[in-house]
Amino acid sequence: MEESQRQKKIASVLQRDLVEVLQSAATQGGMRGILISVSKVKVTVDLSVAKVYLSIFPNDKAKELIEGIVSNAPLIKHELAQRTKHQLRRMPQLEFFIDDSLEYIDQIEKSLKGKDNPLKDPDLLDQRKKS
Repeated sequence: MEESQRQKKIASVLQRDLVEVLQSAATQGGMRGILISVSKVKVTVDLSVAKVYLSIFPNDKAKELIEGIVSNAPLIKHELAQRTKHQLRRMPQLEFFIDDSLEYIDQIEKSLKGKDNPLKDPDLLDQRKKS
């Protein structure tokens, strides 16, 4: 089902403010050199849950950072509620996910350039099979 205009509007408001909240938390937390971007926000039809997809660079810090963000979700939700109090009546519950689409695209590009050629190295086929 396609998103309504209201869902899209709320998602864009949340995305814009989440970027500011997460970037300021990262710089204040002493995590210099780490880039956190909010690639997508999807809001459910009843506007009660917002799924937030984060792209984190460098990738090796992503799992550690997402755990920290999930554990601080109530504080992030409160900060967002303060920023959007004139735009939203009720703040949706935030669920955070890692957006690994850039990494996936990079792997496809490597495969297309021939660096991971399954014809030359048949062991790669087992790694590509979906479970």
